[in-house]
Amino acid sequence: MKKITSIIMILFVVGFTQAQKKVGGVTLPAAETFGEINVKLNGAGVREKLWIDLYAAGLYLEKPSKNAQEIVSADKPMSIKLHIVSKLISSDKMIDAVEEGFENATNGNTSAIDSRIKKFISFFNEEITKGDIFDITYQPGKGVVAYKNGKEKGTIEGMDFKKALFGIWLSNKPADDDLKDAMLGK
Repeated sequence: MKKITSIIMILFVVGFTQAQKKVGGVTLPAAETFGEINVKLNGAGVREKLWIDLYAAGLYLEKPSKNAQEIVSADKPMSIKLHIVSKLISSDKMIDAVEEGFENATNGNTSAIDSRIKKFISFFNEEITKGDIFDITYQPGKGVVAYKNGKEKGTIEGMDFKKALFGIWLSNKPADDDLKDAMLGK
């Protein structure tokens, strides 16, 4: 009986640790729930610059996918979790990175979504510190809903905005090629 109990405990622990993903010194959960939306970790990695880990990121989807274009274009629930792991990330640096990301993701064609980009950027105005967690979710019928440390920051409507936003990490000009591959589970 002790052997059976031990085997069950080992399988439970192995299954639990495989469900979560440790990247950049933090553990990302295997699944997330936002309102009625349930998504699972598709892949995770670290955004680096000059060999310094800036944030750990996880892509959460309803069903696993390795196709970036399909993910960006899908009108399906999804989320990107950003866990800040560096003291070098500041509000100003995050805003600059997000602005550059939108430029890259849209090939410079941001005019149709400029006002919504400004609103999204305002979610990063308050001080950002190591350990902060941003959840950037897409909820069909509602839009992009952003959270900081579990507190809702706001909602931005429009599929065109969602595509550009998720394109920051998944477009042909992503913030970080290695992070893109990791989020796609490659």
